Amino acid sequence: MTMPYYVAPEQVMKDRAEYAQKGIARGRSLVATVYEGGIAIVADNPSRSLHKIGEIYDRIAFAGVGKYNEFDQLRVSGIRHADTKGYAYSREDVEARSLANLYAQYLGQVFTHEMKPLEVEILVAELGDARRPPQLYHVAYEGTITDEDRFAVLGGETEAIAHRLDEQWTEGWGLPEALRAAVTALAGPERTLRAADLEAAVLSEGNGRRAFHRLSDEELDALLA
Repeated sequence: MTMPYYVAPEQVMKDRAEYAQKGIARGRSLVATVYEGGIAIVADNPSRSLHKIGEIYDRIAFAGVGKYNEFDQLRVSGIRHADTKGYAYSREDVEARSLANLYAQYLGQVFTHEMKPLEVEILVAELGDARRPPQLYHVAYEGTITDEDRFAVLGGETEAIAHRLDEQWTEGWGLPEALRAAVTALAGPERTLRAADLEAAVLSEGNGRRAFHRLSDEELDALLA
């Protein structure tokens, strides 16, 4: 009688983590940063139709890196959840924190119980108001959730990009300064990124109830000039 093949649980988790990390590292990075009056999100993404950044609800945005079809399904699920909760209760009851917790639970469940983990990292951002500051929730492939207070970096060379952005960070900076710092951090010393190479959006207090606005190439060029 042949003995069943055995793999230690620790090794299974390690293999799944390595698999997910390699898939995410193959993609391009994304940066979100708080600025005076809003949140700016910039992704290294030359595609004009396959968006990494999207709107979830009135003051909430979503961003993802890694496998596009996987994080886009999460985005759509988040929109449905937010719409249902806002309709059943109140628009003010829809929060980035509860949405990020749901994402974290789902990603953790898949990572622990499914054969293949999701090759994604996601960000849920919410514009601040009089009651609370802006919220940036970074959710990793295994369900770990991190509350960032200044900026968040997803995918690719995370540590190097975060270090470059941290060196340029200025409390209370405006949108042009925040965008230039984000683009410089994404590009690094060996590349130059133009508006056509980027996808950018903002959650801005000046945009009314629906705070999300996707920046066109012309708008981004003007802000980066």
